[in-house]
Amino acid sequence: MTDAPTAPRRTALDALHRALGATMTDFAGWDMPLRYGSERDEHNAVRTRAGLFDLSHMGEITLTGPQAGQALDHALVGHLSALAVGRARYTMICDAEGGILDDLIVYRLGDEEFMVVANASNAQVVLDALEQRAASFDTAVRDDREAYALIAVQGPESPGILKSLTDADLDNLKYYAGLPGTVAGVPALIARTGYTGEDGFELFVAPGDAERLWQALTEAGAPVGLIPCGLSCRDTLRLEAGMPLYGHELTTSTTPFDAGLGRVVKFEKDGDFVGREPLRAAAARAESEPPRKLVGLIASGRRVPRAGYPVVGPDGAVIGEVTSGAPSPTLGKPIAIAYVDAEHAKPGTEGVTVDIRGTREPYEVVALPFYRRER
Repeated sequence: MTDAPTAPRRTALDALHRALGATMTDFAGWDMPLRYGSERDEHNAVRTRAGLFDLSHMGEITLTGPQAGQALDHALVGHLSALAVGRARYTMICDAEGGILDDLIVYRLGDEEFMVVANASNAQVVLDALEQRAASFDTAVRDDREAYALIAVQGPESPGILKSLTDADLDNLKYYAGLPGTVAGVPALIARTGYTGEDGFELFVAPGDAERLWQALTEAGAPVGLIPCGLSCRDTLRLEAGMPLYGHELTTSTTPFDAGLGRVVKFEKDGDFVGREPLRAAAARAESEPPRKLVGLIASGRRVPRAGYPVVGPDGAVIGEVTSGAPSPTLGKPIAIAYVDAEHAKPGTEGVTVDIRGTREPYEVVALPFYRRER
């Protein structure tokens, strides 16, 4: 006898998404809005105006206590005890062999309080690992996934929209920083973070306040063209911005050095951390024998590459593999991120193609990201 399939979880905004006519999809065990109308329109709204996202599927885990920072230094590759209160840091959690279990954002909320935000698909894995790795430290690990809804407003108009609803000091809120405040009467952690390549904010609120906040942001943003956006355009936005996605560019088979993100590994911090020696070896390999490198590929034609498609060199040999691919609304062409052999990774390398169902389509090798906003 097999267990019946578990129904996807629903966010606090589920009824609102359905009322807006969203196309829903099962994503990491959650029923999430894929799109509300045109993916291209949603993508372009974020690039030129503003978009509103429900990200309540993300996994929040809180560590508190005198040794919370030291516990995170041991559990993760970053130096989190050095993080200033009110700041956030991109980091990773690796297994004992140096493989990436997940990429994370860690917020320091107080002297003895940190919030770890994990990807939805890995939240339980990260929680289990943190509980195990923090067991010998004077800290408590708390599963806060039910305590938060997460709403993001992203795009060049987002600061103005949010300013109209809060008296928090947004002008002095730096990128990768957060502060407690009130937005439209709702208590929130206001973080200047995002996954789109644009300026924007992520708002952590109680689930019971989510609908009120969403409606207030919708009304405040309507005059400047804010629209609701789904996960589909979130993927094309992050792809254009060259941001990695777990399960595609990042896996347990890759180390941070394989992914070109060795900067997040802080060997100089005190004490041991999980994966230290394998990661040190990976760093040395990356110096002496460069592994496959992540590059951007821009199509000459119209066919879209997908994850797993082979990248082929000028002599017909396979030199890599596509990890993500999609049409780019901003560039007007299909684009892809791929791991390719180091000798073919230089921008402008000629003769590189992608095997799309038996046909070799020409692609230009470029440096990531494909798109960078003007600051």
